[in-house]
Amino acid sequence: MNLELRHLRVVCAIAETGSVTKAASTLGLAQPALTAQLQRIERTLGGPLFERDRRGARPTALGELVLARARVLLPAMKGLQDEAARLAGAGDAPRRYRFGGVNSPILGRLVHRLAAEQPQAQITTYASWSVDELAQMVAGGRLDYALTGVCGDSTPSADYGLSWREVAVDPVMVLLPEVHPLADRDEVALAELRQEQWVAAPGDGCFGDCFAAACARAGFTPRKLYEADVRGCIDLVDAGEAVALCQATFRPVAGLVTRRLAGAPLRWRLMLGWHPESPAARVAELVLETALTAYTDSLAPHPAYLAWLLRNPTFGLRRPVTAVAERGVRTA
Repeated sequence: MNLELRHLRVVCAIAETGSVTKAASTLGLAQPALTAQLQRIERTLGGPLFERDRRGARPTALGELVLARARVLLPAMKGLQDEAARLAGAGDAPRRYRFGGVNSPILGRLVHRLAAEQPQAQITTYASWSVDELAQMVAGGRLDYALTGVCGDSTPSADYGLSWREVAVDPVMVLLPEVHPLADRDEVALAELRQEQWVAAPGDGCFGDCFAAACARAGFTPRKLYEADVRGCIDLVDAGEAVALCQATFRPVAGLVTRRLAGAPLRWRLMLGWHPESPAARVAELVLETALTAYTDSLAPHPAYLAWLLRNPTFGLRRPVTAVAERGVRTA
């Protein structure tokens, strides 16, 4: 008989319970069957593993040796099985992806691509305006990945121990009513908007400070600033009550136009974050690659912006944008 892991589990159960009868109950076996199995194990190993009397079963010297090895091998095998299960996303076992997003322009396309490539995957999303909340949830194991943005050269907080990778860098644009006097321009100087009222979505990042600093460099202090959700921002701009800053891949809305700010005074870096010691880290590169492709997909409704990216390679996807153009842009 060849010794197997199940035999080692029998030896450990007898040692831990101190009795063949109790071990049989723990393992869900009949006591005579377990006794017979122990005898076969002892014949295979060449000697008795336990001294048995009315007080129970105590390991012999050979039994102690087997137990020492078993207590290393069994947890190691359990660890191997757990890790194999986590890495089995390419097989039949479903994988789990839990995303948190802050006004992300690619979340929908990212989910769409993962769902198409891995139909059995369990994909969930969580929305929050707070980058810190998302980072805490990833660090605490309640989310796998966070999609967020930061302005300029800043980075998300390092307090939560996450790994962050850039997906893309875009110039921030301005959202105007199509009847606005500056709407017929390809780009607008920030100083030309000094008399406007502004509206922005909430958040706990540094963008407000970056915007105020950019306005100061342009020689003015922004007038009244409304705060609203995305739908509210669109409504206020559409009503002519305010203008808004927006991402370069903001989806076209009837009656509104997006225009570049001359000189790109504000930049938005789209970031993907995960915890380096989490199971999600094992497939993070795959998720990052899918995020890059989702960003490429998001350029499809914006041919003019894609042409601009080709002339301004320091912006856009964090790999050469020429590769995007050569491949062609596909919608998800």
